[in-house]
Amino acid sequence: MSKSFKIITLGCKVNQYESAFIEESLINMGCQKANQDREAELVVIDTCIVTAKAGYQSRQAIRRAIRENPEAIIAVIGCYGQVFPDELSKINGVDLIAGNKGKGSLPWLLVKASHHSPPLILKEDFWGSTPFEGIPIRGFSDRTRAFLKIQDGCESSCSYCIVPMARGPLRSLEPDEVFRILKGLEANGYKEVVLAGIHLGRYGSDLNNDINLTKLLIEIGKNRYKPRIRLSSLEPTEIELGLIELIASHDRLCPHLHISLQSGDDEVLRRMNRHYTARMFIRVINDINRIVPRVSIGVDVLVGFPGESNRAFNNTFDLLKDFPISYLHVFPYSRREGTTAARFPGQLDSKRIRERAFLLRCLDKEKRRVFREGLIGEIFPVLTEGWVPGHRNLIRGLSDNYVRFAFPSNSLIKNRIVKVRAEGVTEEGVAGQQLVD
Repeated sequence: MSKSFKIITLGCKVNQYESAFIEESLINMGCQKANQDREAELVVIDTCIVTAKAGYQSRQAIRRAIRENPEAIIAVIGCYGQVFPDELSKINGVDLIAGNKGKGSLPWLLVKASHHSPPLILKEDFWGSTPFEGIPIRGFSDRTRAFLKIQDGCESSCSYCIVPMARGPLRSLEPDEVFRILKGLEANGYKEVVLAGIHLGRYGSDLNNDINLTKLLIEIGKNRYKPRIRLSSLEPTEIELGLIELIASHDRLCPHLHISLQSGDDEVLRRMNRHYTARMFIRVINDINRIVPRVSIGVDVLVGFPGESNRAFNNTFDLLKDFPISYLHVFPYSRREGTTAARFPGQLDSKRIRERAFLLRCLDKEKRRVFREGLIGEIFPVLTEGWVPGHRNLIRGLSDNYVRFAFPSNSLIKNRIVKVRAEGVTEEGVAGQQLVD
């Protein structure tokens, strides 16, 4: 049965990859992707619950989809459906709820779906070992960069995090499958591929072929794939010296690392069940900056954790203020039922958490400005994405070290890597000038 459909995706790159698989599969089955301003017969909302705010945004997206598509079949999938299906079933208008197991068969179920009240719940718990479910894709609509999910699941049991309940145990895509999908993405014209995972740094830990992330990257380099490779988020303990040296020496590996710090206070890290110290983090950052030229380093910070004293927050702030990093992603702590930290004493009031998050976001703006100013005069390979919205004389793109560029052009340039000299700092990134070979 042919249906018009929309997919609304919230959350991480893994979600975006899985949504792309569902979209491609539905089209292959004869369904039609609906314009955003038109009603659809099927609306799929791929949800996120990594924070309370993410859960709220997922519920908002569901209710908006129901309002804007009153006759549609509404399917809610992903992490929210895996952990809290009963919450979702109370939203009037939801027809189907699916978790994170069996994504490969989900497109067929969506095509066959009908209205249900109460909604049909398709959720299977994670028990013991779970194999990686390969869901290969050929591309991403409206994107110049491709994501490739090579890892799923997490077993770290951080006290604040609900992700292990949503994603299950560690599991990895076999290297030969990674190479096969990479080859297909290259054949379809992609110039950059982002390797993504729920716990990317543990890639290969469940496989029996002596593979890990660094060894996988070495093999990718040997195969001489044309797309440049970018890594999604890593833990400080997983950034080994060999990985840093590989990034520095291989021109196809992007000089960009996004690292989950969460706190710069050792006592808070201990109660978070994070297995490193602030000193270890400092050593990793120093190694990266020493070895990798023009590297961009992003850092995740979780602010307002239960029991976070003024001194603990200041330890985090001072560590980040004095350190050569490029940008911050700031997450206010939110209490999540089912996590260990939800039962901790010393839960901070929301006003104090907002104040601390504001201070860190101001620091983020300063870090971005200082980093961008340090790039002026240098030349970067920029993957072009087309016109800057609202400007038919400016091209936008992303440099290998994850900086947003804009530069003047008389003609459209899209999905090409061009050389651009950084000439000034803007609110969004860097203003540049294209160099013609």
